[in-house]
Amino acid sequence: MSITHHPFAFTPREGGRVLCFTAHPDDVDFGAAGTIAAWTAAGVDVVYCVMTDGDAGGFEAEEDIASRRLEEQRRAAALVGVSEVHYLHERDGYLEPGHHVIAQVVALIRRYRPDVVLTMHPERNWDRLQKSHPDHLAAGEIVTRAVYPAAENPFAYPELEEQGLKAYKVPQLWFIAAPLERENHFVDISGTVDAKLAAIHIHASQHPDPEAMDAEVRAQLAENGRRAGAVPGVLAEGFHVVVVNGSDTFAGF
Repeated sequence: MSITHHPFAFTPREGGRVLCFTAHPDDVDFGAAGTIAAWTAAGVDVVYCVMTDGDAGGFEAEEDIASRRLEEQRRAAALVGVSEVHYLHERDGYLEPGHHVIAQVVALIRRYRPDVVLTMHPERNWDRLQKSHPDHLAAGEIVTRAVYPAAENPFAYPELEEQGLKAYKVPQLWFIAAPLERENHFVDISGTVDAKLAAIHIHASQHPDPEAMDAEVRAQLAENGRRAGAVPGVLAEGFHVVVVNGSDTFAGF
């Protein structure tokens, strides 16, 4: 499934688990839905957590846009084999890396104990600033802080230990919407691109021109394939993969 890859990147397998954290409904579909569809088809259990309700999104005023967007995300998730979606209900545009949010992320990580945590990139992308919405950057920072050191430190958020949520060392952290120079792993999604686009189409509140959106997404995926060195026509999603706890990790270092 991989084209060029981080040498120790997670290999999808029956019984594996991935926990995805994004800022808004639709972020995960633009960033990783093709890869997620391939993972779930291979027997990986994928769980979503969306931090904001997307209440500042859309192109015209809607009385209850937040509820509509949350339902769109549930339906889009189902199309790529994801049945469990959590929401933190933060306000769209106001997400900050505060401890009340980090603690919720740590709790989910300790509950699900995933092989991979996937999230937005915390570094700004100057080549395509739209990838770097402030909420995206905040989500990436929140999750990075949660993964290390909080999730694996039994003395961080002690109330979680008291609830039975024991410390857990996350093996890998995968980032979407990364600056291009950070991407070190590409996944060939040529076989799941239709599922990805179908999931994106569910977010109708955000896309006034579906045909133009399709063309732009396909062009970006084709460019990813080209940068990965694949044969022409391969469509790929790109990630910045970080091994947090590997075979050479010792005593937190």
